[in-house]
Amino acid sequence: MPEPEKIIRLRTVLARTGLSRSTLYRKIAEGTFPSQVKISIHGAGWHESAVDRWIADPPAYRADNDNGDANGGRGHARG
Repeated sequence: MPEPEKIIRLRTVLARTGLSRSTLYRKIAEGTFPSQVKISIHGAGWHESAVDRWIADPPAYRADNDNGDANGGRGHARG
């Protein structure tokens, strides 16, 4: 049975990436960093594997490539 995806919280993401909070959220808006996943009414985190992919090659990361979905779950391709 495969292990469930680990969710990491903001403090861990900032420590592992070296980004500031404002830079992190700007990159999410630009599509150059993985989006958050909601884990409760007031809580969110990130899939650890997606953050690891970003850490491995930040300039090449695009949200379009996340989760194995060619369109990033948006239903359309970016141009």
